[in-house]
Amino acid sequence: MLPTLFRRMTSPWDTPGSLVQHEFDRMCRRLNDAYEADNDLVGAYPVDIREDADRVYVEAEMPGFVKEDVEITLEQGVLTIRGQRKTKKTEGEKHLTERRFTRVSRSFTLPSTVDESRVDAKLVEGVLHLTIEKKPEVKPRKIEIG
Repeated sequence: MLPTLFRRMTSPWDTPGSLVQHEFDRMCRRLNDAYEADNDLVGAYPVDIREDADRVYVEAEMPGFVKEDVEITLEQGVLTIRGQRKTKKTEGEKHLTERRFTRVSRSFTLPSTVDESRVDAKLVEGVLHLTIEKKPEVKPRKIEIG
C-alpha cells in the first residue's frame, strides 16, 4: 500500500499525511458504500444483568428501536435479544453517517434457576427491561423454628 501512496504524490502540496488522509477517506467511503449495498452491519449495545433472590433483571440499550423491531427469545437457558429497524433513504450527499446499526444482536447464558415461562418485557425510552422470575424451588425460603 505504501508504494501506491508515494506514486500519487504528483502535486507540490501533496504530503504523506494528506495522502494518508485521502486513503482513509476513500476506505471509509468504500465501507459506507458496502454497508448501504449490503445493509447487513450488525452491532451490539451495552447490557446490564443483575439478580436478587427472586428474579434476574436484564436492561439492554436499544436506541431508536420500537417494540415491533425487537425480538426476544429464551430457550434452554440462552437469552437472545435481536433488533432490526428499517433504514430510511435520504436525499442529498451524505457527509457523516454514525448511526449505522440497523441490526443488533446479543445472547447470554442465564442461570438454570430461571423460569423460562415467566418473563416480563418492556421497552421504555430506548431501554429494554426484562424481568425473569426464578423457579420457586430454587428461591431461598425461610424456615421457622418449631
